[in-house]
Amino acid sequence: MIETVTLNVRLDQSAFDEPGRPGRRGQLARTRGSGDPLTDRTPDKRVAVIRNRPQAARPLLAASCALLGLAAASGYALAQPGAGESIYLRGVLPSGALLEGKRQAAGLTARGADVACVSCHQRSGLGTYEGYNLDVTIPPIAGAYLFHSREATTKEAVLPYVAWMHSNRDPYTDATLARAIREGLDSQGRPLGALMPRFALSDADMDSLIEYLRQLGSHPAPGVSERELQFATVITPDADPARRKAMLDVMEHYFADKNQFPIGNSPALRTSGKTQQAKSMFMSHRLWRLHVWDLTGPAATWGAQLDADMNREPVFALVSGLGGSNWAPVHQFCERRQLPCLFPNVDAPVDDSRDFYPLYFSKGVLLEADLIARQIAAGTQAASAAPASTVLQVYRLGDGGEAAALALAAALKPLGITVRNQPLAAALGGKGVGQAVRQAQKSDALVLWLRPADLADLGEAAGAPASVYVSGLMGGLEHAPLPTGWRGRARMTYPYELPEKRELRVRYALAWFSIRHIPVVDEPLQVNTYLACGLLAETLSHMSDNLVQPYMVEMLQTSAERRLINTGYYPHLVLALNQHFASKGGYIVQFARPEGAQLVADSDWIVP
Repeated sequence: MIETVTLNVRLDQSAFDEPGRPGRRGQLARTRGSGDPLTDRTPDKRVAVIRNRPQAARPLLAASCALLGLAAASGYALAQPGAGESIYLRGVLPSGALLEGKRQAAGLTARGADVACVSCHQRSGLGTYEGYNLDVTIPPIAGAYLFHSREATTKEAVLPYVAWMHSNRDPYTDATLARAIREGLDSQGRPLGALMPRFALSDADMDSLIEYLRQLGSHPAPGVSERELQFATVITPDADPARRKAMLDVMEHYFADKNQFPIGNSPALRTSGKTQQAKSMFMSHRLWRLHVWDLTGPAATWGAQLDADMNREPVFALVSGLGGSNWAPVHQFCERRQLPCLFPNVDAPVDDSRDFYPLYFSKGVLLEADLIARQIAAGTQAASAAPASTVLQVYRLGDGGEAAALALAAALKPLGITVRNQPLAAALGGKGVGQAVRQAQKSDALVLWLRPADLADLGEAAGAPASVYVSGLMGGLEHAPLPTGWRGRARMTYPYELPEKRELRVRYALAWFSIRHIPVVDEPLQVNTYLACGLLAETLSHMSDNLVQPYMVEMLQTSAERRLINTGYYPHLVLALNQHFASKGGYIVQFARPEGAQLVADSDWIVP
């Protein structure tokens, strides 16, 4: 099946306001439509699995930004923040004042983050595009592209391929680049787009910016050679061993398939206008190598362990992965080392809008907390006469429900709803659950952040509030072992597509497992792991030979939504600039009958 989507760009003029008035960023309007086909890439059997230890709305993309753009923290290697980075990434001058950009034609001004050119040219400095036909292009501004020669001969410098590169100009010099930034004229004195802001930078600030651009993208990415790409997957010590094996079964088979026919790379793509048209003939066939990084000991030591792993076995990205109650040290490591962390299997991901490199399929139990908060605030449950005023939460200390309980309490506090928490000892097995839920008799709503073993030991539902919410992710989804008395009153959060609607979306993955004799131990986990590997392969194919780590994240942010069918357990996946969660909603469901797994949704898909 051909899957297509067209993106239409709309300018929010309020990004540039009258002098002295604050602005806001541009908006991107997205509409489905026809376009060039972009289909899912199926896996192409040698596999190398390396275990290091034994187991213990994107802002406006307009021609106005056709020159400038900034990559994260000095290209693709670790570096200390500097003046050029601050100007480019945050829109803050070395003096602490906000960067100011003016659009000459209308006399409008934007300041600070609203005018930071990373918004258009991306963190990698490689620019971006909108539309299947490159209807709007933002060219790369990493140093090699700004200052490259335009001659199309055998002497031409070979730059990594970027389809939207503007090569019909002379190379910039420091002087012509400064003129472009200040006056909006390109290297040959031609006007840039009318919407291109002009920046009145001092000579010192301009020098810092140009110095930053010169070195941007000049550092080789780790884990990349002519023959191989190195990847790792991280497993925390509290991850379930059976789930660990199930995930690795999928990854090892996927990597083996990918390495089955190693035919090598095509000659490097040239960067002139003529040779860029040969992109369709380019093939990149590096072998994939998988390293398994099993963490041990307390979470406080994981960062050092991961640093040691990375220093010993440099990798291009972390792929999938498996966490228990705490993924924060892994998330922080990826951001600190500027290492893409692609779609790990975790219940409680880190939600920090300032970060860039970690991507997740959803917010997990934090999304469930948002869904429950919305439901409680609205008072829409049929059995409730009025919105709840008191809520009791039950969870086990050290489990993912603890983070969810904190998030729900924070969401309900501004509404004047009293939230009481009843934490249980960390050890599983049902001890204390019955006594804890009896405390809910004086509450309007009960929220259970519990695993299947605890749900099975809830006992009788007599005396429980009319409103009961259960975490589907933690409780086992439609297979949650709720006692009969609880099934009629409990509402369950369900952050996946409903079972009867996702059959087509998971069919390919399940068939792939069957052909390779992979036992299905945990279907959501294994389907999501397969989906993560597929997105990795698809994104690398679009990157051609431009293997730059922030560029991979940006490509995922711009292309994930093109998967319209093969989206695993999710109805759709959408990312954009500064977005980290590809699926943003879920359902509130209840069991249809006192027995069985059939669910009924209270409403359509909800995005809280």
